[in-house]
Amino acid sequence: MIDKHISRVLGLLGQDDTLRVLAGLVLRPGEPLDKVTGLEPDVAARALDRLERGGLAVRDGDGWRARPETFRDLLRTIPSTPADPMNAFLVDGRLVSIPAKRAKRLMVLDYIAQVFDVGVHYPEKEVDVALRAFHDDYAALRRYLVDEGFLSREANVYWRSGGTT
Repeated sequence: MIDKHISRVLGLLGQDDTLRVLAGLVLRPGEPLDKVTGLEPDVAARALDRLERGGLAVRDGDGWRARPETFRDLLRTIPSTPADPMNAFLVDGRLVSIPAKRAKRLMVLDYIAQVFDVGVHYPEKEVDVALRAFHDDYAALRRYLVDEGFLSREANVYWRSGGTT
């Protein structure tokens, strides 16, 4: 089971003693773990045992070594998901540019319209602040959203009137 293995590894990394021992194996291989980590020898030994059971540490001759390939193995077991089409337009959550083709622009506008709640009326300044988070030309975005029916406007007050829910 994928989730069980991922949970086990994340659980090990979430414990101070196992994280310190793993860091010691990575950063100071071959050195006594109790000295490197500051843990009591029996605490370090128990943490090392848990790391071994989780696949993050392995005996190597007379000592131990970290097994970072476990992370790569876990990544390979995660089923791939189809790429989000919005990734072509967004970098760090901001629009690279407003698409010129209408079909693509509609997809982007629908995505942006989701930040506005249905039935809530927003003053123009609030709309501008929300749209500025996506693109510096927030006025163009606002105009497109209104023209394409995602937002409605009356007396400088806007509300969401379209888009997917």
